[in-house]
Amino acid sequence: MIAETSEKQKMLNGDWFNPVALELRLMREQARQACAKFNGHPSKGNLKHITRLFNEKGEQLVLEPGFQCDYGTQITVGENFFANFNCVLLDSANIVFGNDVLLGPNVHIYTVDHPRDTVARRNGLCIAKPVVVGNDVWVGAGVKILPGVTIGDGAIIGANALVRHDVASNATVY
Repeated sequence: MIAETSEKQKMLNGDWFNPVALELRLMREQARQACAKFNGHPSKGNLKHITRLFNEKGEQLVLEPGFQCDYGTQITVGENFFANFNCVLLDSANIVFGNDVLLGPNVHIYTVDHPRDTVARRNGLCIAKPVVVGNDVWVGAGVKILPGVTIGDGAIIGANALVRHDVASNATVY
């Protein structure tokens, strides 16, 4: 008998998955509670509730209040990371930050996507593609980064940009 693949495993494999599956809902609830504790009282002690979820993190990490994530478990953060107010990381797939990354306020990074076909979309399935942000990257205020994007080392993303495609190292986009 072949075991059925869980929705979590489908999500992690980059396959179509159902985000309302109980296991995924419980994981998101855990992340929401950690974010709520920190956002309600942003202290080092409450920051640990969030960073404990992270896949990996550097020693120097600053999150300003308003931080939200779906799971936290697919987030990897290098050294000297700063996320300004109201950053949202929808981490159904890996979100990997290199060293010395600055996120301006209201930066949103999305790994999850939905079918383009209306019938398929009604079925509620999603697919997730990783986002990678290299070393020494500055992401300006209000930037939105879509699923599957890689941003090269030293890049600068100007305020309010919508990043739909990969960004070369040392490039400036706005």
